[in-house]
Amino acid sequence: MKILLVDDSNTMRRIQANTLKTIGYEDVIQAADGQEAVDQLKSNPDVTLVLMDWNMPNMTGIEALRVIKNDDAMKATPVIMVTSESEKSRIVEAIQTGASNYVVKPFDADTLAEKIKATVG
Repeated sequence: MKILLVDDSNTMRRIQANTLKTIGYEDVIQAADGQEAVDQLKSNPDVTLVLMDWNMPNMTGIEALRVIKNDDAMKATPVIMVTSESEKSRIVEAIQTGASNYVVKPFDADTLAEKIKATVG
C-alpha cells in the first residue's frame, strides 16, 4: 500500500512516517501542503491512502480534500484527516466533505493502525 503523508511540519511528517513504518507501512511519499498533495496524487495514481493535516499554507487540508473529492481521477482515494482540529464541527465538516476517517493529534501507533485498517481494510 502506498500512502501519501501530507503535513506542513517536517517534524510531524517524520514522526508520522516513523509511526507508519512501525505498524508495517513503508511505501510512503510526502507533501508539505494541500497543493503539493493534489499534485502528488495526480502524478502517483497508485496511492492507496492519504493522511492529511488540516492547517497548512498555500492550500489547507480541507481545501485539498474538496479538490480530491471533486476530481474523477482522485475521488476514490480514501483520505484520513490527521490534525489537531478536535472541534466536533471540524470533524463533521471533514466527513461531510469526503474524509474517510479522522485522527486527532497527538495520537499513538495503535490508534493510527486502527483508523487505517477501518478505512482500507
